[in-house]
Amino acid sequence: MDDDQRQIETRAIHAGQQPDPETGAVMTPIYASSTYAQDAPGDDRGYEYSRTGNPTRAALEANLADLEGGAHGRVFSTGMGAINTVLNLCESGDHVVASNDVYGGTHRLFTQVYDQYDVSFDFVDMTDLDEVSEAVHSETRVVWVETPTNPLLRVIDTAAVAEIAHAHDALCAVDNTFATPCLQRPLEDGADIVCHSLTKYMGGHSDVVGGALVTDDAELDERLGFYQNSVGATPDPFGCFLVLRGVKTLPVRMERHCENARALATWLADRSEVQRVYYPGLDSHPTHETAAEQMDDYGGMLSFELDATLEQTSAVVSNTDVFTLAESLGGVESLIEQPAAMTHQSIPREERIAAGLTDGLIRVSAGIEHVDDLRADLERAFDTVLG
Repeated sequence: MDDDQRQIETRAIHAGQQPDPETGAVMTPIYASSTYAQDAPGDDRGYEYSRTGNPTRAALEANLADLEGGAHGRVFSTGMGAINTVLNLCESGDHVVASNDVYGGTHRLFTQVYDQYDVSFDFVDMTDLDEVSEAVHSETRVVWVETPTNPLLRVIDTAAVAEIAHAHDALCAVDNTFATPCLQRPLEDGADIVCHSLTKYMGGHSDVVGGALVTDDAELDERLGFYQNSVGATPDPFGCFLVLRGVKTLPVRMERHCENARALATWLADRSEVQRVYYPGLDSHPTHETAAEQMDDYGGMLSFELDATLEQTSAVVSNTDVFTLAESLGGVESLIEQPAAMTHQSIPREERIAAGLTDGLIRVSAGIEHVDDLRADLERAFDTVLG
């Protein structure tokens, strides 16, 4: 059977990896070398210096490219390093259109770093395709899509947005961190670049930080590779090893993440303390139909809004035992956080409120614990604070 005919559960374990030819080791070794011997100056064995290339990293890049259905993969020391590399494609005077509820770190990079280099940004509701069309123009270089978005879980019609971007010769880049290739593959829908924070579901165990970019375009990959090497935001081989290990169980973990998130969302929707639940798997979610068409399942992330003040909401997220109060997401353990005071604090309050990120908003990363324990933990927190 050809590799591209295998199911994702099989490819997650085998793609990009072969037993080590020297020892037969099943798991890709950690090549902890900073430099490589050459038979003569400039000879090409494929590796010369580990910022430029490393065998452990190469295995991970091939694995991730395969899972996303792309031809080329690049990995980075952080997800922000990957996003920054996409922005390196922009020049002074270029324009970027982005989702209006992107991750706070992405918003900070766009508005506080690249803005000083005369790259302009518009943040729009990408569920409104007319709004996207109005924002994209001849100077637009990149249309940056998060889907599902962070933290309101809006699902963007990737194919439609990519078509708008391409009509103006702009690139469509999709942050696929929340969904992973188990649930959607943006390149199949017309995206040019797929981005991941490997820290999240791909690593899956809250023990490694990393990022990745995947594309089908060889020329675009070469440009991304130039910036990857020149800027130097490349990962160490041990980090690559940890992500390779994590990816092997990704499909199995994602099944449980989705199952738990769906159960929690349904339960929260019936709680009197909760004003609104944001989960694409609920019929009430405004982008449920798009999610049903574009995604294979609805993911392990959900958010909900309490009828509570900023202080009360802070107290709720501080009074859980099974859920850990922490930023990040996608690990085997369940995490809870308050975007207004944590992940999205860098966004000005007026802009944050206008985008729907209220003081009572709570974001949950559903882990793989037993869902009864997760429900009981939230119920205790509600009773303790809101009683």
